[in-house]
This record gives sequence, C-alpha cells and structure tokens, in this order.
Amino acid sequence: TAARGGAAAMPKMATRAMSIELMDTYGKHLFKGKVADEFLSKQGMSWAEMQTGDFTQDSEKADKVAAAVLEWAQSNGAHVYCHWFQPMAAAGVRHGQSGQVQNAMFAFDMETGEPKWDFKGKDLIKGETDGSSFPNGGLRATHTAGGYLAIDPSSPIFLRGDTIFLPSCFVSYYGHALDEKTPVHRSVQALSDQGKRLLKLLGHETEGLVANIGLEQEIFLIPRDAYHRRPDLQLTGRTIMGKDAPRGQEMCDHYMAPLNGNGPALAAMAEMQEECFRMGIPLKTRHREVAPNQFEFAPLFGTASTQIDQNLMVMQVIEEVAAKHGLAALLHEKPFNNVNGSGKHNNWSIATKEGAMVLNPASLNKATGNPEAFPIIMSAIVSAIDIHGDLMRMSISSPGNDFRLGACEAPPAIVSTYLGDDMSDYLDAFASGSAAEYNPGTKTFSFGVEGLGHLSEFTVPAEDRNRTSPFPYGGARFEYRAVGSTQNVSMVNTVLNTITADAFKTVADRIEAGESGADVARELYTKHKRAVFNGNGYDEAWPEEAGKRGIWRIDSGVDAIQVLTSDKNIKLFGEQNIFTEPELAARQEVLLDHYTGTVEMEALTMIDMIKQHVIPSVKESGVGPLAELEATLPVLESAVAAIHAAETAEEKGALARVLRLETMIDIRDTCDAAEAVVPAEHWTLATYGDLLFMDMYPNPHDAF
Repeated sequence: TAARGGAAAMPKMATRAMSIELMDTYGKHLFKGKVADEFLSKQGMSWAEMQTGDFTQDSEKADKVAAAVLEWAQSNGAHVYCHWFQPMAAAGVRHGQSGQVQNAMFAFDMETGEPKWDFKGKDLIKGETDGSSFPNGGLRATHTAGGYLAIDPSSPIFLRGDTIFLPSCFVSYYGHALDEKTPVHRSVQALSDQGKRLLKLLGHETEGLVANIGLEQEIFLIPRDAYHRRPDLQLTGRTIMGKDAPRGQEMCDHYMAPLNGNGPALAAMAEMQEECFRMGIPLKTRHREVAPNQFEFAPLFGTASTQIDQNLMVMQVIEEVAAKHGLAALLHEKPFNNVNGSGKHNNWSIATKEGAMVLNPASLNKATGNPEAFPIIMSAIVSAIDIHGDLMRMSISSPGNDFRLGACEAPPAIVSTYLGDDMSDYLDAFASGSAAEYNPGTKTFSFGVEGLGHLSEFTVPAEDRNRTSPFPYGGARFEYRAVGSTQNVSMVNTVLNTITADAFKTVADRIEAGESGADVARELYTKHKRAVFNGNGYDEAWPEEAGKRGIWRIDSGVDAIQVLTSDKNIKLFGEQNIFTEPELAARQEVLLDHYTGTVEMEALTMIDMIKQHVIPSVKESGVGPLAELEATLPVLESAVAAIHAAETAEEKGALARVLRLETMIDIRDTCDAAEAVVPAEHWTLATYGDLLFMDMYPNPHDAF
C-alpha cells in the first residue's frame, strides 16, 4: 500500500461479535409496544391507542403522548428531537437521505433564565421549514417557501444518541407532496381501498390491505485510507477511472465465504447490527456478496412505510459505523468496473389487516373460501405489469443503475415477471376454463446418501430461482430485483401499490357491472401474459423476443423518467389520488435534475483527477499517453458547458447521458491505459488492488 502513494497502514480494529445480552435490548430505542406502554400508561394511554393516530387531532392526547416521549427520552439520556423527513432526490448525495432540524427539549424560564424541560403536543405533531431549499421542481420558491411537517403515526418514533426522531411527512402550503413518504401513504390507501372492494366481491370481508416489503441492502466496505486517495469515490461514490486488478470475482470465491474474524469488516457489521437492533430494526442476515469487499444485510419484512424509514437509517448507520472501523462504506450501484454492482432487492407482498397473505394461494383461499380468488388476483397483477411496465422502469431509474441493469448482475431494462412453469401452467389452464384450486407443487430428490435423514429424500419447491427476472414471483411475494442500492424505495413501492390498486379497481368495476370475476381474469391474463417470461433474462435472444411481444423496454433511464407525465400515467395517478399533474411534472423535473447533477459532478471530478493525478503521474514517469490525456480535457469541459447551455431538463438529461455513457467511458480507457504503464511509485491514486482486497486474507493489513 505504501508504494501506491505512501498511505499509512489501516489501523488494527478489535473484532466484536453481537452479544447475547443484546437480545434483551432489542427495540429499547423504539417507542413501540411494551417500551411505549411503560411510559404511556403513566399518562392514561396505551400503545394500541397511540397507533390509531387519533392523538394528532386531539390536543389533550397529543400532550399526553409528548409527555410520555419526553420521559422516555430522559430515561435514555436524550434531550433533542427532530421531525425526520425524506426530501426528494437525496440518493447518492445527501448523507442519510433525510432532512431534520434538531431542537433541544427545553425552554428558558423568562424570570430566572434557567432551562426547564419543555416538549408539548404541538411540538410533537407538527413542524414547519423552508420548502424552497429542497428539490421541489418548482412547487416552492423563495417567496412562497412554506413547507410543513406532520408526524407519521404509522412509523414508530425512535431514538439514536441524544436525539428523538419523529418520522414525518413533508408537504407544501398547498398540500403538494415535497417528499418521498407522502406518496407511499397515498398509494397504500389506494391499494387498501381497491383491494377491500375486490376481496369483498370474492367472498372475504376485510378492514383493508397493507403493503409489506423486505429490503436486501448490498454494500461495499473498503479501506478508508485508500478511499481518501480516490477523489471520485469521495465526491461521486464510484470510480470513474481505474484499471482492473489482476484478480476480480472470476473464481466465485467471495460469495458467502466466511466473514474474516481477524478483519474490520465483520467487526463493523456486528456493530451496525447492534445499533439497528436497539432501534428495533431487525437486521437478521449478513453475508459476503459476489464481488470482493461486497457485503449484504437483510432484515425481516414489515409494512412499507416503516421498512423504508428503517432502510434509510440502516444506510446512515452503515456509513457512520464503517468510519469507526477504518473503513468507508460505498452504497453506489456500481462503484467498481467489471465486478458486480449493488442492488436493493425489494420483496413486495400484500396482506389483509387481519393477516391473510393475498399473494399466498393457501392463505388467500382459506380467507375467501373461493379457489378462483388467487388466479383472479394474479391475473390482475400480470395485467398491471404489462400495462404499466414503463412506470416500473421509471421507478428504478437511479443514476447508478445506468451501469448495472442488464450487465449479467441485474435484470435488463425489459420489464417482465417470472412465475415459473408450475404457476404459468396453472394460469394457462385457468384461462382456458379450468376452475381447479392452485396447490404449489414440490420436487423430491436424493443427495445420493442413504440413512442420513433428508440427505436420502430432500423436498424443494417445484420452481427454481430465476435471478435474471426483474420481478419474479416467490411463493407469497414478488421480488423487484432491479432496484438500485442507493435508492429510497418510496417511488418503487408507490408505483407497485398504485398499478396494483388500478388493476384491482378494473376487476372490481367489471364484477360490479355484472361480469364474472373469473371471466374478467381469464381475459386479462390471456391479453397480458406476454409480460410473463420464465427464461433467461440475460440471453441475447430475449431483447429481440421481448420486442416481438411488444412489452415495455426503456434502455435509457433519462427516457424512463419522462414517462411520469405521459397521458396514461397522469390519468392513473390522478384517478388513484396519488399525484396531481403539477406534482408529477415537478417530480419529473427533480429526477432529471438529479441525474444531470450527478453526471456533472462526475465529469468535473474526472477533469480534476486527470489534471491533478493522471497527467502529473505520466509526466513524472515519462511513460503513457500524455497527448491523448491532454486532449480529453477540452472535450469534457465542452460537454459540461453544453449541458449548462441546454434550455430544458429533458435536453440536459439527454446530453448528460451521452457524456456519461459514451464520452467519459472512452476517456476512462485512456486513463486506465496510463495506469497500466506508469510505475507504482509514480501513481498517486489508490488502485483497484488497494481498494478491493482488504478482507480476503487472515491479515487485512498486508499490502496487495
């Protein structure tokens, strides 16, 4: 490592393992259940009563909840609170992807000047801030800047350090959503309303539906000293240049390999889990991922709004705890070239408020007593995927997914679903008139070993796993595999909930108009089953086949963002009361500006790195493509100037995409060619070897 710029060795960190005693403190810093009841009971209230949200409209109850929260805070050494909200366009640029103003929970006695505890219901339930200083797409301006915060009763209050966090929604003076969270709630309401209608028609009375998700978070952990010798990682989250190391992931040696007990990664991950456990975030799984220095956490599932809140805090904890262990955490979708990038698989399911799992055939059939209910639900969802695949593609158009989708590590930009042959055969038979109940099949085989229990007879599901599908069905859920690792998944789930609500509405409307539910579903499935693809999504023949089928394929993320304001989608979101047309136009502008701004930062960083590192290294060593490197600078500078000169967000986005995916890739090749020939002692940037192999061996402090 010293040869590559003279950085100090990474400090040795003590290994820590999650303590058994931690189980006793799980959720201690989450104001929920028995933790909340201990303090609410002293105010004559309960957690069950607080869950209804009525306290937000009753000042007396609000004061009681505030008093309970204050006492809980004091008992945990906290004395600060904030309304914690989720501005738009935060992924990849805003630490924690949240907004907050931290206020002390005290006031000053006007006579004595002494501080006294002060936290009332009015402080708890509402807040106000400057809406114009956050990305808003023209919904706010400096002279019309009001932004209003309202506590979200569905997502529990939590504590970290000395601060109480109040999950909140953020809207403008006119009620326009300025955040990621508000549309999620609107979409869950639409899903619940339409699902309740449909299930009643299918034989089941319910109070409503909930959307549940589980989010798998992939990350990279790299040596922090090497990170500080990469301006691109510090400023953009990815390496915009860098020659491949002699070793990558080609030996499949990293995936699920043992976590190094002598290295900082395991110690950091254990501490991350500990912090999350105390906040009631159930990070159950940790393991190595496919690429060197790549890892994953996975929690248990929960309601969509709560899981999104928790995932944002997980990402913040990961970044902050990593630094304590001499590491840098990279959340970007593609921090390194030619090894796998990172995703955030969004496992989405639907349940009734009474607990029946709508996407599980046995659970739904039991609840409804109607064997046709499950194929009707599935046919509706298949129709939603086919009709609104453009919105599904839009929802994953994070800047980092430019480098990941379709790269044999994530599904392509063609929107389809995998149901498996067993399910597909059943739905085909249903569409042809069969009324049989669906009972998922199983397969039994032997390991070739007798007398050792299930090694002689082992049972698995009838369907294999298809990791190439963007939206495979998994028995009781759909897994949206194409979601980017940095994303706030609010838009993803807003889209899934909304298009499903619309499909449920279509079926319910037609049943109420006198049609048979089974006949409606058969028609829908027959028309839209083109969106079902059970084959290899990485096969070169699939794009051609998809084109023949006429299903949604939008290769450009910039183009995908612009479907938000199509007539079809304005109508969809308007009818379901998710977004108004001005909100859609604003959100589209925000997403395009986010993309363009990301690319501009990358281009300017590349200019600096060429000027300050690559060219000086070539000159110092006397080898390398000096003339070619010098010629790249005016090209980059002109491209950035052209973006600035463009008049619309759409034009800027189109130019930025060309700069990023064509011009900068060509220039990267020139920079990497220089790295290949410049002697190590003259190359000042940390190499892929420095960055990617700190935890592959028992002693992580060995130089590569």
